[in-house]
Parts: sequence; structure tokens; C-alpha cells
Amino acid sequence: MVSARDQLLVVIDPVARLTDGESVRIARDVLGAGAAVRVCLPDSPEDFTKALARRGARRLVVIGDDRALLRAVAALHRERVLGGTALSLVPVGAAQSLARSLGVPAGAVAASRAVLEGVERRMDLLVDDSDGVVLRDLRIPSGGVGTGASGASGAAGGLGGFGGSWAAGAARLGGVSRGAWPSRGSRGSRGSRGARGAETAGVTEAAGVSEAAGGSGVAAGGSGEGHTWLRSCQSFVRTLAARPSRVASTPAPGPSRLRVEADGVTLVDLDKPVEGVRVSAGDGGLAQVEIRPSSVGAEAAPLRVRARTVTVSGADFRYRADSAVAGPVRTRTWTVRQGAWGLTLPR
Repeated sequence: MVSARDQLLVVIDPVARLTDGESVRIARDVLGAGAAVRVCLPDSPEDFTKALARRGARRLVVIGDDRALLRAVAALHRERVLGGTALSLVPVGAAQSLARSLGVPAGAVAASRAVLEGVERRMDLLVDDSDGVVLRDLRIPSGGVGTGASGASGAAGGLGGFGGSWAAGAARLGGVSRGAWPSRGSRGSRGSRGARGAETAGVTEAAGVSEAAGGSGVAAGGSGEGHTWLRSCQSFVRTLAARPSRVASTPAPGPSRLRVEADGVTLVDLDKPVEGVRVSAGDGGLAQVEIRPSSVGAEAAPLRVRARTVTVSGADFRYRADSAVAGPVRTRTWTVRQGAWGLTLPR
């Protein structure tokens, strides 16, 4: 008889399937050689949540990046079953800094072996007053809000659902339409054209221009003037396609005026600007709070305390929780839940 520990529900994040299918295949082979595996390939956040709800007695294994882990923890927390679920992660994808900071091995083989042979480690969790979760730490200000992929997905999906990360991941991959994932076997899952080819094709089609196989173009009317017009149009299109995209630069955030309270005690008030606030999920049921006051000239020493609840309030502010950006909000309270979730790590 196969024990519950030897039965795995392997949920493969769609971004991992698209970005590194070889690592996904290796992970499936290693896991399948050591346990009875049931594989789930969700195509949407709703599919992901349904798969978690139907896992039964099987151990949950997520193959994906940091956002896939955050999405799984948030979904289990919303269902109020996080405390009784031992998570396992095989990190696949570009964003793996959170997984490494938690102790998950890098590489599909090493991480898969840790799933089969490792032990569960209970960890503290930060839960805010909107039911969002933080696994590692949060920072104020968030820094570079909206300028990167993590910023965009975090703002869209929030800390609780992370629904926007599917769309953000799709937008980063060529050939995948923005805002929706292609179904398996659909045209969108085939080889993609580069951004230049797609842009050129779109502009050319809009202008009503067709190009012959030999490279010479003919206009709709076929006249000599049409050839001249066509060459001008093609030159214009190539210029647009070759022009690098402009990313709006975000100035470095200045000092913030925030009130920070730890267990009801005010650490800093609105009249004292701060450079940054960091709250980290520690151990023993207490969070580590670090406040860096703003200073002129010599750098002021940071204020560090440990507390069970932390409240930050002030003018509209954003914050970065793990790899997601949330806000703006005017007040937010985080509470430590001791040993609220478990992650399988090497012995």
C-alpha cells in the first residue's frame, strides 16, 4: 500500500512550462521515479485553486518560480488549510531569490530529491489586515513601482490572489497574447515571432502593403508611384521596429513620512521622515522591524525591534511584500502567525 507521503500532487505553473520545459520534464521524471505522482497543468488562477482544493491526501508539490510559491501559500491561506498542508517546491523560472532564501535547493534534480527525502520545516507567516500573506519580508517604499515585471504583476494581482502574474508572465513571452493564456494545443503555444516581426507585420498590414517573395514590394495599385510609396513605408516600418522601447525612468524614492507602531508602541511618527521600513518574518512568533531614519550628513543608526504586530500608516504608500508590490494604502497592519506554514527542505 502506498503511504500518503509517497503520493504527490504536482502542480506545474504555466510560466515554468513555457520558460523552461526541460527542467520541468526532469523534475517530473525524478519525482515519478520515487513516488506516485498525479500531475496538474493549470491554465488559469482558477484552475490552480481548484487543483489545490482537490489534492486529497496527496502532498502538494509546486513546480514554478517564487510567484508560484506565493500563489500557492495565498490560496491555501484563503481556504484556511495552510496549517495542515506541507508544501514542496521545485524552483523553475527566473525569479528564485525567495526560494533560495528559504533554503530550497537550486536545480531541478536537487530540489526534486529534497521533495522525496526532505523534512517539513514550520515557518512563521506575516498576515495583513486584508488577508494578504508575506513569507519572508516586506519593504517600504517598494522601490521602482511599476517599472518591472514583478511590480506590474504585484500591483495587478495583489498579495492575496496574484491573478495578474499569469497575464504578466504571458506578456513577457513572445507569441503569447497579453491578458490570457493559450489553451494547450492552441496556436498561441507554438513557436513565437519576435517583437520586431510582430510589430512590422502589424504596421505593414495596417498600411495595406504586401511584400513579394523576392523582397520587392508592389502597392495595391501597382503603379510606379506605388513602388516609391512602398519603399518609404517599408523604411518607416523598419525604423519603428528597430527603435528601442523607452522605459520611463522612476526616480529614487525620497524620505517618507510614516507612523510605525510595534505592538501598540509608536516607534516613529509623521514628523520624522524615514528612508525605509523593513519587516521580516522571524522565528518564535516575533517579526523583526528595522526603521532607517532620514538624516542629513552622517547616516543615522537604524532602529531595530521585535514585535508581534506592526502597523504602518501615513500618506498613500506602496510596499513590496516578497516579490509583489501592493498599494497604495494609508494604513496596514501585519500580524505574525507562528509556525503557520510548512515547507519541505533537505535534511
